[in-house]
Amino acid sequence: MSNVDMAEPSIHVSAGSRLNPAGSGGGHNGIGKGGSSSTSKRLRRSRPRESASVWVILAGVVVVLVLVLGIPVVKLVVAAFSPAGRSAMAGAFANHGETFWHSIVLGLLVGVCGTFIGFVCAYVQTFVNIPGKHVLHWLTLLPTISPPFAAATAIITLFGKRGMITNGLFGWEVNIYGLPGLVMVLTMTFTPVAYLNIKGMFENLDPATFEAASSLGATEFKTLFKVTVPMVLPAMLSSFLVLFVEGIADLANPLVIGGDYRVLASQIYFAVAGSGDISGATGVALVLLVPALTVFFIQKYWANKHSVVTVTGKPTGSLKPVKALNVIIPMVFIAAMWLLLVLMVYLSLFIGGFVKILGVDNSFTWDHFTFVQRLGSSAIGTTLMLTLIAAPIAAVLALAIGWLVVRHLPHLGKVLDLWGMLGVAVPGTVLGLGFALAYSQSTVIGDYEILPPLAGGLAVGGGAIAIIMVFIARGDPTGQQAFISALQQINPQVEEAATSLGAGPLTVVRKVTLPLMSSALVTSITYAITKSMTTITAIIFITTPQTKVMTSQILDEVDAGRFGNAFAYSSLLIILVLIVLGLSNILLGQLNHSKKA
Repeated sequence: MSNVDMAEPSIHVSAGSRLNPAGSGGGHNGIGKGGSSSTSKRLRRSRPRESASVWVILAGVVVVLVLVLGIPVVKLVVAAFSPAGRSAMAGAFANHGETFWHSIVLGLLVGVCGTFIGFVCAYVQTFVNIPGKHVLHWLTLLPTISPPFAAATAIITLFGKRGMITNGLFGWEVNIYGLPGLVMVLTMTFTPVAYLNIKGMFENLDPATFEAASSLGATEFKTLFKVTVPMVLPAMLSSFLVLFVEGIADLANPLVIGGDYRVLASQIYFAVAGSGDISGATGVALVLLVPALTVFFIQKYWANKHSVVTVTGKPTGSLKPVKALNVIIPMVFIAAMWLLLVLMVYLSLFIGGFVKILGVDNSFTWDHFTFVQRLGSSAIGTTLMLTLIAAPIAAVLALAIGWLVVRHLPHLGKVLDLWGMLGVAVPGTVLGLGFALAYSQSTVIGDYEILPPLAGGLAVGGGAIAIIMVFIARGDPTGQQAFISALQQINPQVEEAATSLGAGPLTVVRKVTLPLMSSALVTSITYAITKSMTTITAIIFITTPQTKVMTSQILDEVDAGRFGNAFAYSSLLIILVLIVLGLSNILLGQLNHSKKA
């Protein structure tokens, strides 16, 4: 999944000319009579005015973004700046200053560690010839298809004070609770996002760039730092953004393994669930929103400075495997150690569902799965139904935004891009609280009600519609980044050729552009499915007894100390996600065949 690169189309073409002169002439192949670059740009800018479909799609995108992001964020900000909210914000800085810095440190560590490990695993998968790469790929993705707090329970079982490895194997009494445990669990959970992001961009790099570096005498070790890293820097920075925000916003893991290490997300939860202090929660939520948005805008600034075109529509060959041992050995060692940790954690999770108490009484039992079958079948069905509704909508929304931003509305598109990215820039805890406010209360400024409550429409199915909307908001940004980056890597001449033959905008997208973006489409669907089926932080305030989802059921079992039931739930959820992803990839595989053709 290659990630966001926010520069305008003209910048991308010029960058492509610099990196791949043969493939990106910027319009010199004869668009219009003179074949000039300026004529090409004028024609591209005029297309939206000539096609009503562009404006219809724009209207649909705006309506969806207003519902899933606009109203909740506005409601939250208005509530935070109410007298009670302002008082809570002042109290948050005065009383929770240490908690604020705890959140920042956690986000930075998770962002750096996860991005580094994701880069290493993606590099090994793309550039190193080793057996079993498909197995390594799925092992790397395994953490993202399970509830993170389920992995936290397995890590406690393995590495806690009485852990099977730390105490049982080495005789150590290690305190895994607090910052070390949180960094380990959150890094494990979100590294697959960085891996997919960077791997997608690796796969679209032009092999001619590496051949040029080799012909100039650069070693493979030097090429790694002088060519490879700079080329995928936008993906790495975008990955850091996602991981930083997820790190500071995660709620379930601080509740399970955080110990005395308090963060702002848990303070928001305790304010709502513990004392019902909604105003106090909105004040703390706005404090949490500030660092998230700050990192978001920093990332966008840097992404604007690093833009490449790597797909030109001309045959380029394939990337050659790296053979230098001083590159292969450290890369493979780091990836192997990381994947060994992942394997141990998830083997413990699966085994824990079939024994009475993992590490204490390892006798076989079906009791945990019987419990899930008896009390959790409705949660399984509801989770699957909501995901299958939300994930395709999120992917279509991401594609529409990417298409408008890169190809049709370069100026207005910047606003759409920022707006859509709020789904990841706004921490999940904050967004969930915004939904709870938006669709249960009216918003009043002075004597005027500016936003009425919309709970009547969204309470259909016991809150199911609101949960679907959260899934769309959270599932869109990663796919949006992937589509934008993929479109920026495709030379506009490829689409202009189809347009010159009489194809309309939607036909060009369906017949030409989408097959070239099969990797981005798979990334979008994959992330939307996994995010929907495993999220809890963003929906913890809007779940109802009538709409039970598996993640909330698992968290209940962990809170009650029934780890075996939680392991059984998690095992079933992982299997369910794999089945859904497998079917989705089979269907999307047709696009890969079109691309190869």
